[in-house]
Amino acid sequence: MRIIRTVEPGKRLIGKLAHGVDLLEALTNICVEKGISLGRLEALGAVKKARIGFYNQAAREYEFLELDKPLEILKVIGNVSTRDDKTMVHAHITLGDNEGRAFGGHLAPGTIVFACEYVIEELAGNPLERGFDEETGLPLWQD
Repeated sequence: MRIIRTVEPGKRLIGKLAHGVDLLEALTNICVEKGISLGRLEALGAVKKARIGFYNQAAREYEFLELDKPLEILKVIGNVSTRDDKTMVHAHITLGDNEGRAFGGHLAPGTIVFACEYVIEELAGNPLERGFDEETGLPLWQD
């Protein structure tokens, strides 16, 4: 199945997250508070620790990596849609350590902000709702 939607730019939010908050939860809360249910986002900064996921395609489940150390946020990229009529931020994160190594994956709860600047762009158009995709086992956009 292929989904194509035409969207128009809406409002753009730019800001800084509070020190010590959960990154995914904070970005989701901003979208909920500002009424953004369709959009895209990006962020950079640093985290005190991180939890990132990798989807095991064979097992059809996420495996998580805990990184309990300070890391630079090289890039957060994601989108905003809805799942079960609730706002959902789906984001991936790339992190760097003090030796220049990079770690990346699905942004998961448990990633704690040291400093973070973000941009959230609302998109106006037909909303996208996530639902179970039989082929992948993932909650993907449905038509």
